[in-house]
Order: sequence, then structure tokens, then C-alpha cells
Amino acid sequence: MRSFGKSAIAVLCAALLAGCSSRGMTIEQLLADLSYETTASVSAHAPKHSAPASPAQSASSQSQTGLPPTALAIAPVEGQVQTAALMVPSPRRAAPRKREKQRVYSQRFRDAKPINFGKHAPHRLPVHGVDVSRWQGNINWTDLRLHGANFVYIKATDGVDHLDPMFHKNWREAREAGMKHGAYHFFYWCSPAADQADWFIRNVPREPGALPPVLDVEWNHLSQCKKRPSRQQVIEKMRVFLTKLEKHYGQRPIIYTAPDFYRDNLQGEFLDYPFWLRSVAAHPSQVYPGRKWVFWQYSGSGLSGGVSGKIDLNVFNGSERDWHNWVAHNTH
Repeated sequence: MRSFGKSAIAVLCAALLAGCSSRGMTIEQLLADLSYETTASVSAHAPKHSAPASPAQSASSQSQTGLPPTALAIAPVEGQVQTAALMVPSPRRAAPRKREKQRVYSQRFRDAKPINFGKHAPHRLPVHGVDVSRWQGNINWTDLRLHGANFVYIKATDGVDHLDPMFHKNWREAREAGMKHGAYHFFYWCSPAADQADWFIRNVPREPGALPPVLDVEWNHLSQCKKRPSRQQVIEKMRVFLTKLEKHYGQRPIIYTAPDFYRDNLQGEFLDYPFWLRSVAAHPSQVYPGRKWVFWQYSGSGLSGGVSGKIDLNVFNGSERDWHNWVAHNTH
């Protein structure tokens, strides 16, 4: 490639010298008109009576060099045309990244405590998933996905100092199984919201393709923290946490909640945030009237291949096409 470049430059220089004599210019003056970085448009600097190379000449140039016909024809001088095979590589444009739609598997879950939801049964919606924590132990993620877990939310953090001991393993293995995955934080009402957000950010990677983070807010009678802040304090704390996460991850977080906490604090609030609602005895429209939702946790006693024991079951609110569109707009 180097010897070819030198001979090409030599031919070009000879042609330029001929052009200089015909125009009364020095070679330095003519070369000053040509920018090394814009040699692909050198024909724009050629004398006005120059003629483009014919298709036959271009084909001949390609056959001799084995390169595409990007040789430049220098202007004819006294009836002669000299062709300089100055090869200028065309810049390669990266192909646009096409987000592949993942296959949606039909759910084959069972339930240890089945509920009759009537015409609003969750199985009428096609895209099901699960949420997990340390209590599910070691998971066979491929088997779980084949049984209908098209997405998973994984317990990551709690308060300002607790990390689920299975989080990093679950996160890695869910990704390797090709399952759409995200992380959630269980809010602790006795710790500052900003510190809890920092703890989550410290432990949960900002990963391309990950689902938006989730803030889990509920009253927990088993918690060491017995504090129940006022509605105003709850909303203020939540806003601090949600704002920090959205700034860091570039995704609007999802709010997960349960009926009693929602009734006490969230009716009519956070209308610009997506919700994930727990409702294991009735459809969300009956328990959370007027609230739009993205995910519905419809069982806490699910059974599935890939896990031993019970697992939470969830469903996305929409068609398979809606799911692909939602993922495309809410992941990056």
C-alpha cells in the first residue's frame, strides 16, 4: 500500500506541474489551494476545462489497482488527459444500531394460592415476569425464562447499608440468560432519602438495556424502623430519592407500592411516574381506582420451573407490541 501511494503522488505532482505552467502558477501556489483533508473533492480545485474520467477509464483504473474507482482525473493540458490514481478512503459510517426484539415466552406458571380474577385475569395479558431476592436462592435463569419470565426485577438494596447478598449474582445471570432485568430498592423510613439513593447508585450498575430502577415504598411491620412519616414527609423523601436516580441513570424510576401505603400516601400523587402495583386479590382497577399502571404484581405465591419455593408473579399492562415499544422507549 505504501509504494502505491508514492507512485500516485508522483503522477499527481507531474500533472500539477503541467497545470502550473499553463496557468502561470508556481507548484507551491497550486498546492496551497489543495487541502490534504479534503482531497476527496480535489476536482473542485481543478481548472474549469477539466473533464471527468469516463466510466471506461474508471473501470480500467479499478482493474489495474484492485481498488474502487475513486481515482481523480486531472485537467487536460494541450489535449492530453493524465489520470492520477490518488486513493482517498471513504469514511465508514457505523451502521445504525438496531435493537433486537426479544422473544416473548408464554407463561407456564402455577400458583400455590390461585385467585379467580374473572374477566380481568392476568393470563389474558401476554408478557409476564417475576421479582426475586435472596429468598429464591440459586435460580436456573434459562428454565425460569422458558416458563414465561420475560422480565425480572431483582432486589438490590435496602436503606443505606444493606445489599442483597444475591444481587450481583442474580443480575449477572439474568443478563446472561437474555432476560430483561432491573433492580429495586426497599425504602427505609428511618434513613435520609439522599443517602439511600447514593447507596443504590453505588451498588447497581448503569447498564445499557437495563429496565428502569424501582423504588419500593410500603409499610413493613417486620422492619426495625417503626416510624411512619406524614404524607407530606413521605412525598418529600420519595421525590429526593427519585430525582437522584433519574439524574444518574437517565431513566424515570418506577414506583412499586401496596394497597395500604397507597391509600395513606399516594392517591393523586406522582401522576407523572409509572407505577407497579401489588394486588393479589383483585384487579388493580378495583384496588387503585383511576391509577394508571405499567406492572401488576398479581401473586406472591407463584410456582415455576427454575426456582424452588414460591416466587412473585407480575404482568405488563399491554400487548406484546406494547411491551417492545415500552422497552425501546425506557431503556438505552
